Amino acid sequence: MDAAGSQVADECARYAGKYQNGFVTTHGGNLLCSKIIHLITNNQVKSQVSKVLHECEQRMYKSVAFPAIGTGQAGQSSAKVADEMLDAVVEFARQKSVQHLQTIKIVIFQTNMFTDFHESMKKKDRDSSAMESWESMFKSFFEGRKQSSEKKKFMILEKKVDIVTFQICGESQEKVDATETWIKDLILKEQFENIISDEAIESFDETQIADLEDLQRRKQVTIEFLNKLSPPQIKITGISRDVYSVSLKVQEMVQRIKSTEEEQSKAELLHNLVEWRHARSNGSFVAFDRLTNMQLERAKMAKKQHLNVRIKNKNYRVDLNTLKATDDQGKTKDLQRVIKDEGK
Repeated sequence: MDAAGSQVADECARYAGKYQNGFVTTHGGNLLCSKIIHLITNNQVKSQVSKVLHECEQRMYKSVAFPAIGTGQAGQSSAKVADEMLDAVVEFARQKSVQHLQTIKIVIFQTNMFTDFHESMKKKDRDSSAMESWESMFKSFFEGRKQSSEKKKFMILEKKVDIVTFQICGESQEKVDATETWIKDLILKEQFENIISDEAIESFDETQIADLEDLQRRKQVTIEFLNKLSPPQIKITGISRDVYSVSLKVQEMVQRIKSTEEEQSKAELLHNLVEWRHARSNGSFVAFDRLTNMQLERAKMAKKQHLNVRIKNKNYRVDLNTLKATDDQGKTKDLQRVIKDEGK
């Protein structure tokens, strides 16, 4: 509540005693979210999670993040809470009417609690029915629902086929046949196929697809996505020298995506431990984005004096000793470095 600010506290005070369905919804305040759903503790964790999920779907929210409900002052067992929370998510995910809620996150700081949630997931995977495995539903909601049918259609490149016609004339049918065989052998010697297989291929977006379409136009190759396989694959067919050069480009694209995803994962984990904030004009503080947060923390750990960052599309030079950010016109902003409390 302290991080959300006084505006949220005032809203809660106004709604005191007026809650329905066991929760009160307020604005996000200083937090990086549009709404906060405040639960009225009743120790019925599964029921509470289910109500919140249905409320998010009804309000057409795209994502929601839960703490480990009831493991603080309520003193409930984290293993029991994990089972109840994940049961609620599984039941919600199986409903065909779900259209809007795409991402569900459970934020956990304590190592022992993370183990309990992981064990609960594995148990549900063993007990899952043939309808849909727990693992697939977990990936769907905890990593974000993927618009699979649309994305798969989008990821199929139009095949490029250049038709060449040979007219063979000769003294006899035998010589014509021999020449035809020689041409076919020559073509086959120049043809090559390479398949690149990697989970990161599923993360290809419009930028990577456009780059591949450009390569296919410029090179003597056909590029095909085999995205029904696991892991997904890209098949490159054509003249050997072009297949080789295009394959190198695709591998570079895959590596860039994996590096980006790895950095984002590290940034998300670091944000759970420390948060850098910059001041607004009204005196309140707002958090930096995850990647900038990681850059600032890495610079501080490396004992650097300064770091250049961007705030609202403007360049700032941060003094890591005074926690001041100065723009090109000499205007300054105060910064904060907040160590997050594991007990919260």
